[in-house]
Amino acid sequence: MVKYVVKKGDRYWPSKAMKDIALVDKKIYKESQDPRKFWAKLARRGLVWNKKWDKVYEEKLPYFKWFKGGELNFSYNCLDRNLFKKGNKTALIFVPEPIDEKPIKWTYHELYQKVCKFSNVLRKHGIVKGDIVSIYLPLIPEALVAMLACTRIGAIHSVVFSAFSSDALKSRIQDGKAKLLITADGYYRRGEKVDLLKKAKKAVYRTSVKKVIVVPRLRKSFRSLSFKFKDFNKEMDSVGLMSEPVSMKSEDPLFILYTSGTTGKPKGVVHDTGGYAVYAKYTCLWNFNLLENDVLWCTADIGWITGHTYAFYGPLLNGSTTLIYEGSPDFPKIDRWWKIIEKHNVSAFYTAPTAIRMFMKAGDKYLKKHRMKSLKVLGSVGEPIDKDAWNWYFKKIGKGRCPIIDTWWQTETGGTLINVLPGVGPFVPTVAGKSFPGTKHLVVDDKGKIKKGKDIGFLVQEGPFAPGMLHGVYNDHKKYLDTYWRYWKKHKKKYYDSSDGAFITNGLIRITGRTDDVMKVAGHRISTAELEDAINEYKTVNECAVVPIADKIKGEVPVAFVVLKGRDIGNLEGRLKKHVDNKIGPTARPSFVYVVKDLPKTRSGKIMRRILKNVLNNEEPKGLMTLVNPDCVGEITELVKGKVNKGKMVRKR
Repeated sequence: MVKYVVKKGDRYWPSKAMKDIALVDKKIYKESQDPRKFWAKLARRGLVWNKKWDKVYEEKLPYFKWFKGGELNFSYNCLDRNLFKKGNKTALIFVPEPIDEKPIKWTYHELYQKVCKFSNVLRKHGIVKGDIVSIYLPLIPEALVAMLACTRIGAIHSVVFSAFSSDALKSRIQDGKAKLLITADGYYRRGEKVDLLKKAKKAVYRTSVKKVIVVPRLRKSFRSLSFKFKDFNKEMDSVGLMSEPVSMKSEDPLFILYTSGTTGKPKGVVHDTGGYAVYAKYTCLWNFNLLENDVLWCTADIGWITGHTYAFYGPLLNGSTTLIYEGSPDFPKIDRWWKIIEKHNVSAFYTAPTAIRMFMKAGDKYLKKHRMKSLKVLGSVGEPIDKDAWNWYFKKIGKGRCPIIDTWWQTETGGTLINVLPGVGPFVPTVAGKSFPGTKHLVVDDKGKIKKGKDIGFLVQEGPFAPGMLHGVYNDHKKYLDTYWRYWKKHKKKYYDSSDGAFITNGLIRITGRTDDVMKVAGHRISTAELEDAINEYKTVNECAVVPIADKIKGEVPVAFVVLKGRDIGNLEGRLKKHVDNKIGPTARPSFVYVVKDLPKTRSGKIMRRILKNVLNNEEPKGLMTLVNPDCVGEITELVKGKVNKGKMVRKR
């Protein structure tokens, strides 16, 4: 098998074989020193514009615009422009979870026809440019059809993760005042049928949603519940094929994606059309070195930005083939993913450290018979990857011959911002790498002064800001300003605040994790405030505090400390977990629940979560003199120690 990396010291570098096929080399960093010229050149070369921009970049912080005055259609650039040369090329491979179901393969021409028809379905139901459409679908082909159909007519899509609860869906529908919901009757997970429609029905009650279009994933047809609910397939049969794409301004919103913040209410991150299209195209192309016959498999769900950019949009903007898989990674056996890679000749594989650690725990016996010789590039996303997971991924999945692209980015950035490129390197365990060409990041102290050496500081981005960056929080200018810009503005710095920490090692950036109150659970960002809000709604809970602790599989898991209104008997922990499942979703479920008499608070009433984290990590709590109730810390410490001694901290969830 071809070896794409060579080891030199404690680092890996591109081999001659990789350099021979690399789309870019180290010269790209020199070429990108003037970001305006760099991105303008790529935008002209990589997309079809209906009208050229008047100004390549305009900055009036906290807002900025790329390709101002330019016009294009996102759907056209994903589909129409590929029809002449690549119409018969496979655009999408869908692998269903049930092993007796055959994979689906759609060519660019087939996908184009389906998107055109569904865009006419949206028009039929009164959806026009600027309207918001909520999408609550599992990882099935119709999700891509729905998203692209929105972009074709200028509607703004808002995708909600299908494992989220009806309450989480409802809050996102209400915030965006969506006119239409696209969902499914259900999907398969670990061999079971998951009822999605039940949650969707509950969510749309007394909202702005006028129609619900239902994909019959579990059944061949959908029996309408009322005039409000429509069968996806019947709707497709009721419309024509011709659908003219709507010309959109570069700065027009393309989609909204909700992400957790440090307050309970999720933020509706807004991404524009032109800047996002350019950034999604080139980060996908260069990170995964996509050649003509390559297949990219990004395992992320489309409820997350990773699924938007690298499971769907990035590959299509490059005329490539993307693969999606519906189900659990270990169903029916632990080697399901490796079989998929071999069967469909996946060349670039992009997944999360959480999944890697799960496979590590299962052992190597299922890997021995899988060579996966089609792989050329491996990617990691969602959280900083630890050294053990990096080495296992490199040796067992990549067979010691594939580079690992350890990517740092956020929902807000639209695409990867810090990582190495396959033809450039070096590939160093736990180290993300360099700013993507045409972007610039700094590690600074709390006053904005640049830090040197391996001193941990705040990771910030300096303008011109990357074309894929967010363009506001939907209907909330204050939250946008406060979350991303106000702190550094106070210090007279024009920095984007990433809320992540980092340090520089040998010229490369290593990410150390969040600096705010957002947890990374299995690669998913979950706000402690949002989880606390949900727990506080439970009838017997008076108040609570949530803190994360390290977990070998998921990276972090939440732990809840609750103060009750009175006595509570029975399985409170189990009932609270079920309550969280219903309010937010299983991803946010606390691993452990401690019932305490009081929470450590300052005299101003602020709960000191840092002290709770100290206790969980068996560290000496500091700063107790600032507390109004320091005695409670000793009681909580004894409670935690007691649970550890009884073996409860390691029981299965």
